[in-house]
Amino acid sequence: MPNFLNTISPYLLPAQTICLILAVVLILMQNRGAGLSSSFGGGNEVYLTRRGIEKWVVNLTIGLIVLFVILRIVDLYI
Repeated sequence: MPNFLNTISPYLLPAQTICLILAVVLILMQNRGAGLSSSFGGGNEVYLTRRGIEKWVVNLTIGLIVLFVILRIVDLYI
């Protein structure tokens, strides 16, 4: 019977790449008024809580980063 970790080895690098690219895209989607317009006097909005899709994007980003770290640890021990 083959070792389970050796059978998933070819899939780890593509899974890590996809997780990392999706995490970067989601991080870039999370602009909170700290861009160039706020440095010239704009962007005086007050954000107290995240609601709706913002909360979903933040939770998904955290989940993808945790999944990426787990995949890296598994890859380290194979």
